Amino acid sequence: MNAETPLNLESLQQELAGKNPRTILKAALASFDNIAISFSGAEDVVLIDMASQLKPGIRVFTLDTGRLHSETYRFIEQVRERYPIQLEILSPDHRELEVLVRTKGLFSFYRDGHQECCGIRKVSPLRRHLAQLDAWITGQRRDQSPSREAVAEVELDGAFTTPEHSLVKFNPLTNWTSAQVWDHIEAYDVPYNALHRQGFVSIGCEPCTRPVLPNQHERQGRWWWEDAAKKECGLHAGNLKQGAENA
Repeated sequence: MNAETPLNLESLQQELAGKNPRTILKAALASFDNIAISFSGAEDVVLIDMASQLKPGIRVFTLDTGRLHSETYRFIEQVRERYPIQLEILSPDHRELEVLVRTKGLFSFYRDGHQECCGIRKVSPLRRHLAQLDAWITGQRRDQSPSREAVAEVELDGAFTTPEHSLVKFNPLTNWTSAQVWDHIEAYDVPYNALHRQGFVSIGCEPCTRPVLPNQHERQGRWWWEDAAKKECGLHAGNLKQGAENA
């Protein structure tokens, strides 16, 4: 946070409600020095494209779960080479991973649900990283899944805030649709994952992602063997809590 200006989160929420992504990004960067963008998909690169113009050298991080598609690794390098950013790649704790694979094998998520595997490969390294930040910026949109319908432009992070450490989350694209994201990508020649040309819309780990059919919702391609209301890996677990409160 900028030391000279204490943040009034409620006031900022009111100020940013319904605003466009660039306005929300400007407010995020003005409110916090210790802030970074979370990067994995097309939405996030749209944010990087906008934010790198506002603040060259902005911090960006991405999760390497060890199970990504080869196209995704090449995509990460494309983004690194294209934009003036500080990119950090986060990895899971190898000891936790070894125990999971040794005791349950490589595909336990098909049987037990994806939460345990995602917890080790994604949530734990993210939690360690976010503990060093005051705020982060995500590409969440309200139309992505039922659990994201209540996502606000800015909020206190319900998943990663602790009694010792408050974390603020900005969601500049919350009011955008998928069509608006892709309009920006095409208009500004923004890099995107080659898997999108093969019918993939929401892209995660290779065993847990598949193409979607025409007119299927984008999250149908993620964890397709599970209930739609549970399709969060834990990175945005606060969405589920918020959704339950608003149900």
